[in-house]
Amino acid sequence: MDELLPRPKSIVLPSPVRSKAPAVTRRPLLPKGKLGWTFPNFLERRTKAGPAIFLTLSLALSATPVLAHLYSPCVQVSVNGVDMGLIESQAMVETAVEKVETRASRILGYDYSLDATVTYDFRVALREEQATAAHVETYLFDQIGELMQTSVLTVNGRTLGATDDAEGLQSLLDSIMALYKNENTISASFLESLSVSRQYTPTADIMELSDMTSILTANSMEQVDYTVQAGETFSGIAASLGMTMKELEKLNPEVNINRLQIGQVLTVSQAVPFLSVRTIDNLTYEGDVEFEVEKVPDNSMYEGDSKILTPGVAGRAIYNADVTYLNGTEQERVINSMEVLTEPVTQVVAVGTKERPRTMATGSFQWPLRGTLTSGYGTRYIFGSYSFHGGIDIAAPYGTTIAAADGGKVIHASNDGTGFGLYVVVDHENGLKSYYCHCSSLLVRVGDRVYKGQSIARVGSTGNSTGNHCHFQVKKNDVTVSPWNYLP
Repeated sequence: MDELLPRPKSIVLPSPVRSKAPAVTRRPLLPKGKLGWTFPNFLERRTKAGPAIFLTLSLALSATPVLAHLYSPCVQVSVNGVDMGLIESQAMVETAVEKVETRASRILGYDYSLDATVTYDFRVALREEQATAAHVETYLFDQIGELMQTSVLTVNGRTLGATDDAEGLQSLLDSIMALYKNENTISASFLESLSVSRQYTPTADIMELSDMTSILTANSMEQVDYTVQAGETFSGIAASLGMTMKELEKLNPEVNINRLQIGQVLTVSQAVPFLSVRTIDNLTYEGDVEFEVEKVPDNSMYEGDSKILTPGVAGRAIYNADVTYLNGTEQERVINSMEVLTEPVTQVVAVGTKERPRTMATGSFQWPLRGTLTSGYGTRYIFGSYSFHGGIDIAAPYGTTIAAADGGKVIHASNDGTGFGLYVVVDHENGLKSYYCHCSSLLVRVGDRVYKGQSIARVGSTGNSTGNHCHFQVKKNDVTVSPWNYLP
C-alpha cells in the first residue's frame, strides 16, 4: 500500500513568522553590552488559518499510520538569515543554544550570551529529511568572535599555549626532536607527555608562533646530582659545568673541596631544556672484549699484596647495540649481538696469603689525632707574609697523644732546627712518608717499627709554632703532597 501513496518532499504551512516583526529578547543580556538572543513568538503572531491547517494535517497524519511513519511536524530554521535546514523541533534548537552559551562561558571565564536572531517556519516533512540540531550548534559556535578553533599544545597535562598555525607548531616540535636524531636513530620521543589538539580558545589567548618557539627552546638551570669520577677535582668539575668554585661550594656546603672521593655525589647546577628528547640509536661498532682475571694464591706474599703473572689482553669484537640517549647523553646500552674477531687473553694474578705483620703499612691512613683544623694545605698568610704550607695543622690540648697514620719504620725522631721542633717521620715503605711536628715529647726512636694507630708522640708547640698543635705532612717519593689525598 505504501507504494501507492505519493511522497511529496514537504508540506509548507503558512507561518506568520516570515513577517518583518521584530525579534523578542529570549533572556537577560550577559555580559553587559550583548544584544541578546531573540526568538519570534509564534503564539502572539500566528494567523487564524496557519495553526488550523497545521493542526488539521497533524491530525490527518496521526490518523493514517502509513503517513505518520513517513512524515512528522518539524521546523525550518534560519540563523541571521542563514538556512539551517529542517529540525525536528524548536526545543532542540533552544537546547543547542543553551549548550553553546554554557560551553562558551566556561572557555571564556565569564557568562556569555549569544547575539543572533533565529526564525522558524513550521512544516510537515519526511522524517528522513530532518536533521538534529548538532550542526546548528557548530555553526553558532563558529560565529562567536571571542573564540577561535586553534591548535592547543598541552605539556604534562598543562596547557602551554594555542596557535592558529598548526603546521608551524608541528614543524617546531619536529625541529626540536631533529636536534637529537641521526641516521642511526630508530626511535625518538619527548620525555614529557605532550599532545596537540584542535580546541576552541579565547581569541585573546592565541600566541604568536615565535613566542611559543621561545618557550619550547628555552633552557632552565636546575639542581641535579653529579657523581665524582677518578681523577676529577672540585675546580675541574665546576669549570666543566660552566660554574664558579663559589657557586659549586654554595650548593655543597658540607663537602670538603680538597677531599673528593670517587663515587661521591655532588649537587650541581645544570642547564635542562624545556622539552627533553629520548632517542634510541642502533649502532654497529668494533670494540674491546674484556679479559677475565684468574687469581692464584701465593704464600710467599703478604695478604693484600698481589703480582701479575700473565698480563691480560683484551680481545676485539663487532657489536650491535641499542643505545638510549636523553638530550644526547647516553643513558643505557643494550648489546644485541657480538661477533668476536680476536679472543681475549686471561690475566693471571698471584694473591698473597701470608699473614701481614702488624707494623706493616696497610695502604690507608687514619687521622693522627682528634682536634681542630686550624690551617689547611696550600698558600697561607703567616708571620707577616704569604708562604706555602706543606701540611695541615690540627690543634689539640698540650700533651694529647699523636698516633701513627699507618704502619712503618721510624726514620726521624728529634729536633733538627728546621723549625719543626720535635718531630717524627714514619717511612711506610710504599713510597709514602708521614711527618708529625711541633711535638712536646717523642715516644719512639729511629729504627722502631710502629703499627697503624700506635702512640708515637704528644702535642706541643716546639719550633716555629704559635700554639699547641700537630703539623701533619705527607710526602710521596720525597715530594710533598696534599694529606687530603690519603686521610679518610
